[in-house]
Order: sequence, then C-alpha cells, then structure tokens
Amino acid sequence: MFGALMYASKEIMAVLPNIHLLGMFTMLLTVVYRSRALYPIYVYALLEGLTWGFPTWWPPHLYVWTVLWGLTMLLPRNMPDRAAMIAYPALCALHGLAYGTLYAPWQALAFGLSWEGMLAWIIAGLPFDAVHAAGNLAAGLLILPFSRLLRRLNRRIGIE
Repeated sequence: MFGALMYASKEIMAVLPNIHLLGMFTMLLTVVYRSRALYPIYVYALLEGLTWGFPTWWPPHLYVWTVLWGLTMLLPRNMPDRAAMIAYPALCALHGLAYGTLYAPWQALAFGLSWEGMLAWIIAGLPFDAVHAAGNLAAGLLILPFSRLLRRLNRRIGIE
C-alpha cells in the first residue's frame, strides 16, 4: 500500500517539477520499518515502469531511492526529537540536491557520455536539483511528526 501511495503522490504532484514526496516517504518508512521499507520503494519503482514503460530514465529508480534508504538506516534509531527535526529534513534535502549526481553514472552508461560529458550533465542539472532539494527540505519536515503518528497507529493495530 505504501508503494502505491508513493506512486500516487508522485503522479498527483507531477505538475510541480522536481517536487514530490518520495524522499519523505522513503525516509519515513525507513525510520519506522527499517529494512522492510525496501518493499514499498521497489513497488513504487515497478509501478513507474509498468505505467510509463521501462525507458532509459527508469533503471536509476532501482538505486537512487535505495541510497536514501541506506543513509537513513545509518541514522541512530532512537535519535532525540531535537536532532531528528534537523537531521531528517537535512538528509532529505541533500538527497534532492544529489539526485542528478546519483543519476549521472547511469546516464553516462546509457548514452555513452565521457567523464566530461557526465560532469556537464550534472552541472546543467544543478538548478533542477536545487528545486528538488528545496521541495525535499519542506517535505522532510513531515518525517518526524508522521513517524510518530505511524508508530502510534502501528501500536494500536498490533504491528511492531
């Protein structure tokens, strides 16, 4: 269900270029469900492929969100709220800023770009990555309150 929610949120927000809730959902689910968060991440990627086909832009979806998952897994599990209020949005924003750089190796392989061509592609995408980072920063502010809510709901229905 979370994978479908991630997909639906991305489609609904598609009118806003590079602004979506995927980073927030990736981190939220990782904070709450840890390794089980990989399931919705890959359900989301599969739904993208099933909807839009599996063009050259699709394969990075198999690893770009996993990088954010991995970095989130490195954060302390019981981080104090004051630290989480800063760390979660900051990491989410940094992932948005790094998105083009994370995507670039695949672009270089898929289109035969040289090292210089890949760097040019990264530099040309920096304005888009900056918008992505700003959107992720705003969405990242939701991670702590939503994680509290999700944990409370899980306890109520007997999960975890």
